[in-house]
Amino acid sequence: MSAAHAPLRVCVAGASGRMGQMLVEAVRDSGDCVLSGALDITSSPAIGQDAAGFSGQVSGVKISADLATGLSASRFLIDFTRPEGTMAHLRECAKHGVAVVIGTTGFSDEQKVEIAGIAKQIPIVMAPNMSVGVNVTLKLLQMAAKAMATGYDIEIIEAHHRHKVDAPSGTALKMGEVIADALGRDLKECAVYAREGVTGERDPSSIGFATIRGGDIVGDHTVLFAGTGERIEITHKSSSRATYAQGSLRAVRFLAGKPAGLYDMFDVLGLR
Repeated sequence: MSAAHAPLRVCVAGASGRMGQMLVEAVRDSGDCVLSGALDITSSPAIGQDAAGFSGQVSGVKISADLATGLSASRFLIDFTRPEGTMAHLRECAKHGVAVVIGTTGFSDEQKVEIAGIAKQIPIVMAPNMSVGVNVTLKLLQMAAKAMATGYDIEIIEAHHRHKVDAPSGTALKMGEVIADALGRDLKECAVYAREGVTGERDPSSIGFATIRGGDIVGDHTVLFAGTGERIEITHKSSSRATYAQGSLRAVRFLAGKPAGLYDMFDVLGLR
């Protein structure tokens, strides 16, 4: 490759996890990206092993718990871990000028403020769901909410595998935020996360959430717009994490050459 078309050097965080392995594979199969680092927590049994070892391949990149080592040869980090880990990674990336793609969910408001501050130093793509299809779905929800601003009750139903630790999913919350913004509402004030007992009649300005956890469901999301005499359901179903990995690589390509700033998948996909 010429210097103008040098491969994009990508480090993967949480490299021995299910999503991490999918990302390692996607980077190695991409043609324009190269695996340049692999990170995991100190207690991971994969530390010191080849990052592609899970598939019987050899990448020449060993999984490390040392951030400086893992990031030293990289221009980009893809991070689908936990909020505390991602924050530590971000601070290190800011020191080294490494751009970051964040697929982690469950950040606190304080952490989101810190991320916005770090984005003044390095370019960051942050989205609760990196799937191209999910982000097109968000655009459809924005349009639907504006057209059905009155006379329709809005409910968001999501289902994920038994191992997911946060609820509702980051994607479901993003759907709620997109709809609330389109309606001129604040999700914090209109969201209803649980119903039990005598709840009284439904507040027409509320946005309801229902969460299902079980089995190996990768991720299903349905938004219901229920009116009088009709209802519209907008649904996205993921059958593989591969869609998140491919979306993450699109985000990496988008970040190449971008100035510092906080971007999302609408920016990456030109959906603004």
